[in-house]
Amino acid sequence: MKVLLDTHTFLWFIMGNSKLSEQARSIIEDLNNQRLISIASLWEMAIKISSGKLTIPSQPFEAFMRHQLEINCIEILSMQLAHTALVSTLPFPNKHRDPFDRMIIAQSIVNHIPIIGRDSDFDDYLVERIW
Repeated sequence: MKVLLDTHTFLWFIMGNSKLSEQARSIIEDLNNQRLISIASLWEMAIKISSGKLTIPSQPFEAFMRHQLEINCIEILSMQLAHTALVSTLPFPNKHRDPFDRMIIAQSIVNHIPIIGRDSDFDDYLVERIW
């Protein structure tokens, strides 16, 4: 199974946070699954770190992320023109305006990949959400 981790899902997984559902943890831990994270999530985390809203262990962001992606066998899903094109047509139900979420949603739709995440606002779009 191929899955796309939402930003909080990735952070909760690598930090061992108990908020991560058992189903989500099980899917992520299964090495038979292809685990992806959007480049938009990395961008979101970088912005939150620079603004002080997120902290990571004391090492540079790039080194920390490279290490976490490598040890957890998580691949980066890059942004493509088709993803950004779809973002331009996505509706705004429930005033869901988070640009990072909207990119993750578009990537999920275009690439037919379920999202592992807690955010029920994603259910307003044509995505499969696992939690």
